[in-house]
Parts: sequence; C-alpha cells; structure tokens
Amino acid sequence: MLQLTYFPGTISVAAILALEEAGLEYEAVKVDFKEAEQTKPAYHAINPKGRVPALITDAGVLTETGAILEYAAALAPQAGLVPTDPLLAGHMREAMYYFASTMHVNHAHKMRGHRWANEQSSWDDMTAKVTETMTQSTEYVETHVLKGPFVCEEAFSLADAFFYPISRWLRGDGVDLEAFPKIRAFQAAMNERASVKAADERRILGR
Repeated sequence: MLQLTYFPGTISVAAILALEEAGLEYEAVKVDFKEAEQTKPAYHAINPKGRVPALITDAGVLTETGAILEYAAALAPQAGLVPTDPLLAGHMREAMYYFASTMHVNHAHKMRGHRWANEQSSWDDMTAKVTETMTQSTEYVETHVLKGPFVCEEAFSLADAFFYPISRWLRGDGVDLEAFPKIRAFQAAMNERASVKAADERRILGR
C-alpha cells in the first residue's frame, strides 16, 4: 500500500486530496513538526529534504507535491484528474508550477526566512512583505488561473488539489478574501467534495 507523509495544513494536503480523488488506497503517516521529526535522521532516510509530502511506494519514494499528484493521476486515469484537452492540461500544469515556484515561496517567507537569509532583520523584512506578495498572487489566480469554478473550467483537476491548501493560507497571510469572489466560490465548491470532507474528518486540513 502507498504511504503518504503529511502534516496538517501544509501543502501535503494537496497530495492527500489527489490520492482521495484518484480512489487509491494509502496510509497517511503524520510527521510531527512540533517535535521537529522532519529534521531527524529517521525521516531524512525517507526524504533528505526534510519536508512533506513524501509518497512511499513499493518501487521508491517521490517527494515533490507536483510529482506526487501526477503519479496519482497516472495510477488512476479513470479518475480524469488531468484534462484530455492538451491546452487545458497545459494550463493545469502552468498553474501547478506557479503555485509551487511562486505562491508557496511567497507564503514561506512569513516563517521560513532562514532558508534565504541569516539576519533577523532580513527575516522580519520578508515577513512584512508576505501580505503584499500573497495578495498579488491571489489577484493573479483570480484573474488568470481560475477558468471557471475550477482551474480547468468546470472540471476538477490536479491543480485544484494543489491550490486548495494554499487558498486556506490566504487569510492568515493577511489577504482580504472579500475582494476575491472567484476564490471564495472555489473554496465553497471544494468544501463540498468528498475528498475534502474526508481530509477534514481526519483533521488533516489544519485550521
């Protein structure tokens, strides 16, 4: 059986949702961030980057969110998690790359400044910038990424699993969601999906 490492409220939620949507059997293995379990040798033997998610398969381990989502979709093509239209599939991946390379990084500046700088003053400056950069990213998603209720128009795709946990960070990052009706509608639509309800019942979504 597949095993997926996670911590509630992190981007690992996206992988949980993808596995649920794909209808795959898996075991969710919580990595206790409060005990810094992700920094210890036992977890580094699974993921030397010390992050979640990691997907443990019989054939090896995958560690990047986008890769795990694509793997889940490939294992369950009948779930239709990747659009058949080439342009929509490209748009899905365009969105996922943006979430990973820009929006997630913007968010991480709030509490992970040590990844980029050594001085407390630099960390404080990064934290102070988060509301601005996350608001800019939210405007981009509202205007250019959501093609309908979901990223790929009417149909759920991997990009929606990727964006959902990020969308739950926005208020905490100081983004005024009242200004973004499409994103609020996206959250409402996602909250009705069985995958999100299952994750919520297991307290995986976080706050």
